[in-house]
Amino acid sequence: MKLLDISEVAQQTGIAASAIRHYEEKGLIASVGRRGLKRLFGPEILDQLALITLGRTAGFSLEEVKGMFGPDGRPALSRQVLFDKADDLDRQIERLSHLRDLIHHVAECPAPSHMECPKFRRMLRISGRLRNESGSGRKAIG
Repeated sequence: MKLLDISEVAQQTGIAASAIRHYEEKGLIASVGRRGLKRLFGPEILDQLALITLGRTAGFSLEEVKGMFGPDGRPALSRQVLFDKADDLDRQIERLSHLRDLIHHVAECPAPSHMECPKFRRMLRISGRLRNESGSGRKAIG
């Protein structure tokens, strides 16, 4: 089994060594030793980091990604968690699609001013209600 030092892992994955050290500090991955001052990893680190990257891209927190690994460091994915995340992504896509459509409408609207556009004014009212209902100003129009 060929061990990889942290610089080799960083080079092969495109992930900064500082991020790899951070993932180790958070308990997502584990080094198997050291060569001088450099951490050493087994070849499975490449798959582990690919899973971490995929999870982060899908919007999972580091704590959620940590739960995707079994005690042996191998992937142990919960199908229910994956279904729930897929449903969440579907909702985000729907909200973003509505927002995209509104932005296109506003950009193309022939009204002399955006504030004179009935559809834009209606969407502003809806946006205000959504913000008040959610308790934060971060919810997208939808």
